[in-house]
Amino acid sequence: MHIPDGYLGPETVAAGWAACAPIWYVANKKTKEFLSQPKSAPVLAASAAFSFLVMMLNVPVAGGTTAHAVGAVLIAVIAGPWVAVLAVTAALVIQALLFGDGGILALGVNSLNMAIVMPFVGYAVYRLIAGGSGLQSARRLVAAGIGAYVGIVAAAALCGTELGIQPLLHSVNGVPQYAPYGLRTALAAMVGAHAIVVGPIEAAFTVGVVAFLRRTSPELFHTADLQRVRARWLGVIVGVLVALVPLGLIASGTAWGEWSAEELRGRLGYVPSGFSHLEGLWKGVLPDYSFAGASGTTAVLAYVLSAIVGVGLLGLLAWLLVRARRRRPERTHVGS
Repeated sequence: MHIPDGYLGPETVAAGWAACAPIWYVANKKTKEFLSQPKSAPVLAASAAFSFLVMMLNVPVAGGTTAHAVGAVLIAVIAGPWVAVLAVTAALVIQALLFGDGGILALGVNSLNMAIVMPFVGYAVYRLIAGGSGLQSARRLVAAGIGAYVGIVAAAALCGTELGIQPLLHSVNGVPQYAPYGLRTALAAMVGAHAIVVGPIEAAFTVGVVAFLRRTSPELFHTADLQRVRARWLGVIVGVLVALVPLGLIASGTAWGEWSAEELRGRLGYVPSGFSHLEGLWKGVLPDYSFAGASGTTAVLAYVLSAIVGVGLLGLLAWLLVRARRRRPERTHVGS
């Protein structure tokens, strides 16, 4: 679901940034109380790490392609959708800048899909089903699972729509200049893979983590008082996910809609001209979470190292954000 640069025309790219900018601004305002609390930094860092690491666990889907969970609804269930916006956006920024996973220009669209639409849609479904049930009720777990499933399918549908409208917007003599597949194909590929394979995985991951945390650290779900949060349990989950990261290398193939120029030439017999101008605009410091020429054990070690570096950077970002929030002076109003 990480759309690379070159697949989207300028109008879609601009629309993604325009849609995200005000939501990021509001998210910064809405999370003011959360970020001012003790232990908000480790909670935010762990939330971003959950998303970052689960997105490294690729799974095979139909057509020889791969896909992955996102974890956005899990974060929304734990800390609220506005925190999820910040956490998942941070993960996407690190992925794009450091690892070349998702385009720099396409970062707005990718954030819209995974950091905004997914957590808000999933959280709305979660609250609707959970109703007034208690934290320890089975109804809460069912609500979290269904919310996670609906959230990722909604994000996939939006992603498929963004890719599928490109031939309508940008074709010359019937030849697409950016993403080459039409709306029907793109929607079927994206929604099908996530509804059948990734959605159940997303739901199971969300239910499992919520069940674990509500037993070991129930205070985490009451974000008005984070002081009593036992952050070690968050660290345990992050550690387990880092250990599981090499499983993401088992799935072979490229995610649908993320092919390189060579792969597109093999599929289409040509490379769309708009794509050729933007493909590889930024490849990252550690492209594809690896070193040049790495294979076998070296590739596994590079993948794990990338996971550790990413988690470390997200922790630093969370600490800086919380520190900046707490150092910001409160505005005072002087009356006459």
